[in-house]
Amino acid sequence: MSNVSPKRVLLFGASGTIGGAVLAQLLVAGHETTCITRSGFSGEGARIVQADITDRASIAQVLAETRFDAVISCIASRSGVPDDAWAIDYAANSAILKEAQAAGVGQFVLLSAICVQKPQLAFQQAKLAFEAELQASGLTWSIIRPTAFFKSLSGQVARVAKGKPFLLFGNGELTRCKPISDADLSRFIVSALDDPAKHNRILPIGGPGPAISPKEQGEMLFGILGKEPRYRSITPRLMDLAIAALSLAGRFSKRAAAKAEYARIGRYYATESMLVWDTQRQVYDADATPEFGEDTLEAHYSNLLALRRNQP
Repeated sequence: MSNVSPKRVLLFGASGTIGGAVLAQLLVAGHETTCITRSGFSGEGARIVQADITDRASIAQVLAETRFDAVISCIASRSGVPDDAWAIDYAANSAILKEAQAAGVGQFVLLSAICVQKPQLAFQQAKLAFEAELQASGLTWSIIRPTAFFKSLSGQVARVAKGKPFLLFGNGELTRCKPISDADLSRFIVSALDDPAKHNRILPIGGPGPAISPKEQGEMLFGILGKEPRYRSITPRLMDLAIAALSLAGRFSKRAAAKAEYARIGRYYATESMLVWDTQRQVYDADATPEFGEDTLEAHYSNLLALRRNQP
């Protein structure tokens, strides 16, 4: 970060896990940062504005009060269901972009997701729709598509520590990813502000590698614990049956329709790798998936387990 020129940055999504890490990195880099967040958030060192990110007038007011050099958006729908996805992943980002354009902001950095390269779900379509709008905006843009986050791969740490088996879909080798930590991803996002090589580009990014499968994640956990690996396999076919049943019920119930979308999201992540998709060969390509950072999933697991041991 030695060649960074301090900028006035407007950050959206700072109350989220990645957004919070981006805020910390912005401050470390010396950027003057304003965050628009929901109530209850406090970010020391930054100016905090509590507002609804879907309220265009509130966004316009903040942009009118300060001349910003760049916007960083880390917002994302919480559920991924169609209404939520189109309201946040597309419409909220679109409103932010339009107000940024009107205010003369010159740069927009977007946190997207690597899974949009093979879209099958509503939230992926919503993200892609905004990506296209951003690329046509005339602003200097960077679209960052990270692979799996450490947090998303940590859901089984507690159950394995308690002696339960690690759950796998199929044989545990259906998917692979290059996990990236919050800290490494936030450094990459912030670096896009000043790195011309990251301007006007779609940037898939993973952690330091290598690409690992769910079964290898389990082996990693058991190895840290000094236990013999134990697995329980779940066939993805069960998810197909659940999707079919819920989709049928969803014709008559919004609640069932939402559950069907959750099931589709779950199946997607159970069967699709979070790596660069080679459209010509129709395969995921670990070698083509860029690597960044130093933090490893194994060290993250070790830290989580150490925290568990130290709990009273």
